[in-house]
Amino acid sequence: MSEHEPQLQEDVEETLRSVEDSRSGMNVFEAGLVENITIEEDSVTVEANLAQFDPRTSTEVMDTMLHAVQDVAGVESAHVEPAEVDTDDRVSIAEIDTVIAVASTKGGVGKSTVATQLACAFAADRDVGLFDADIFGPNVPSLLDVDGPILSDDDDNPIPATVGSMEVMSVGLMTEGGPLAWRGAMAHDALSDLFADTAWDDPDTLVIDLPPGTSDVLLTTLQEVPIDGVVFVTTPFHTSVEDTRRSRRLFEENGVPVLGYVLNMDHFVCDDCGKNHDMFPGGTLTEELDMPVLTRLPFSPDLQTQPKPGTAPEAFERLAESVGEQLDDADRLELPEDPIDIRGLEAQQRVERVRETFESLDSGEPLYLVSDRDPTPVGEFLVTLTGADGDPTDVLPEFTTERRGLEKWVLKAISP
Repeated sequence: MSEHEPQLQEDVEETLRSVEDSRSGMNVFEAGLVENITIEEDSVTVEANLAQFDPRTSTEVMDTMLHAVQDVAGVESAHVEPAEVDTDDRVSIAEIDTVIAVASTKGGVGKSTVATQLACAFAADRDVGLFDADIFGPNVPSLLDVDGPILSDDDDNPIPATVGSMEVMSVGLMTEGGPLAWRGAMAHDALSDLFADTAWDDPDTLVIDLPPGTSDVLLTTLQEVPIDGVVFVTTPFHTSVEDTRRSRRLFEENGVPVLGYVLNMDHFVCDDCGKNHDMFPGGTLTEELDMPVLTRLPFSPDLQTQPKPGTAPEAFERLAESVGEQLDDADRLELPEDPIDIRGLEAQQRVERVRETFESLDSGEPLYLVSDRDPTPVGEFLVTLTGADGDPTDVLPEFTTERRGLEKWVLKAISP
């Protein structure tokens, strides 16, 4: 490296930090568009991450960066080229450590805004993905001001767009912007394919913006995605609260821990008197929801700004902290210190582990078991070990199973 190259590197970087990505409002460094800068003597090559842009916009972005670099003193030759997309370390949704769903039972309550701002808040200290599963009304692309088309890897799997430091996938990035008039089976298949095939760049956390209500598309998500917890979004209006209370059971029956709810449009501050006023006077008391309130959001212009990955209004930063705390609690199984954990074991190993433990129990002692599949058949096996015949709930003093996640079940049985 020649003596002037370090200074030239600094000058090029400083110049590029003055080039703004008009979509995100950040400079091209903050927006994650600069992948690498190579300097040899007075020749500069910039590799640009353009995965989020269509071909026409990619050309415009490269031209803007090129002109900026060419104006740097000491640069005789400048090139800007697309960075190669590395697909070797891409993962499926099933391999992502933490998956958080954001749900609402009605449209228009701010669900997509909450999901997007929550993901942006998380992006401040971790790698984050945002999946827009609201297949009939995909609003995430417009909230983040990102367009398609989506690129594919060597196996033709779709690669999420990149917005700043955050990955984004939405059916809205794969259409031409027209209305999505799909029948149930088409929507189910399209969403299932996106869940199964999207090639993520191994984010720590994925936030899913679910469609409102309790449609087949929602059930598809619950049955095919390992969701670690759900956040409900509601307003204080009595019908929204009532529907949210009823929908909670659907998630619990599918083994999804309910982390709590966001009370959106809780109040507004009067410009004239400076006092708080309820948006929905006389609304149903949200205590009926019987779940933690994660945050209460006012109706405020401060919360309606364009979301930016890595930064978020303070209210959403607090929401991210609350969600993290609830996730930690939800992951703790309320079991004795030494339950039988048969997850990942071969069939014969499962049988022997259950047999040995159950036969060692005295009458009235409990057996606790953790499984990665529905353990109901274990109850029938326990009945055969007692030498009796019949249903486990009739033969055993107590027999219950509970789903705690997509691949996490808990069984409790009392020895007769």
